[in-house]
Amino acid sequence: MRKAERLFQLLTLLRGRRTVLTARAMAEVLEVSERTVYRDIQALSLSGVPIEGEAGVGYRLRPDFDLPPLMFDLDELEALLLGVRLVQGCSDEQLGSAASRVLDKVRAALPRHLHGRFLEKQESLIVPGMHRQWATQFSDQIRSAIKEHRVVNIRYQREDKQLSQREVWPLGLIYWGTIWTLIGWCELRSDYRMFRLDRIKALESTCRCFQTTDEINLQTYMSRARHDVR
Repeated sequence: MRKAERLFQLLTLLRGRRTVLTARAMAEVLEVSERTVYRDIQALSLSGVPIEGEAGVGYRLRPDFDLPPLMFDLDELEALLLGVRLVQGCSDEQLGSAASRVLDKVRAALPRHLHGRFLEKQESLIVPGMHRQWATQFSDQIRSAIKEHRVVNIRYQREDKQLSQREVWPLGLIYWGTIWTLIGWCELRSDYRMFRLDRIKALESTCRCFQTTDEINLQTYMSRARHDVR
């Protein structure tokens, strides 16, 4: 979890309590050490957040403190909605559900006078997801393998309809408007390869982990791809 996200969650925890909250309790919720919580409390205090309490006793926000509501102009709302709609219509169910939760949080935090405009734009921005099921198959497993740096074993149908078995280091997913592709390091070819998700017939995450290098990583692949285009 990135520090900015952790600080926001810590602030949310403190906002939801009227009594003091111990560092141990916060550490358990955030799944970090108590030392990290103490450092984060200090960072929030130095940034001007009025936190009362002390180590060993607990912490709380000063009762009169609150964050201002999120403020978006109409173009920003439209951009946000379009992004959410794209995720809902073009990604797997797990990310689609996460996008819906984001939308609910934004709606809850908006000032009252923007609620009508928000609903109006929500009904006018639609991204059909007719091909989502086959275009995003295995994407949730692939995303997990990318995070965990686990080699995946895939059964892949090539363009000539022939099937092949590959051991691949999953480096990233790219969306091309109609199809998702897995960018990976193919152990069979000892080179980068691009695999369309709709042509993957079976996928299994193995117990083997890989470590990216200066030569084998997504940024290097993208740099080479841009050079080839030029």
